[in-house]
Amino acid sequence: MSLLDQGLQVMLYGMGTVFVFLAVLVLATGTLSRVVQRIQPQTVTDDGAADAGLLQRRQAAAVAAVHRHRQLKR
Repeated sequence: MSLLDQGLQVMLYGMGTVFVFLAVLVLATGTLSRVVQRIQPQTVTDDGAADAGLLQRRQAAAVAAVHRHRQLKR
């Protein structure tokens, strides 16, 4: 077996190993996502008031963080 044949064999083995690992990772992530959604489904409020309050608090925090960052850069 020549050096080129050995190199190709090692390359195919390595690429195959990475492909199998990534395929298993995708399947495991999808399965885990479904399990978590069954255990703790997303709750939706009818009026949306709670979601609006949370959105406003997040926006205020983001604005405050940007303001603070700009103060520190001066």
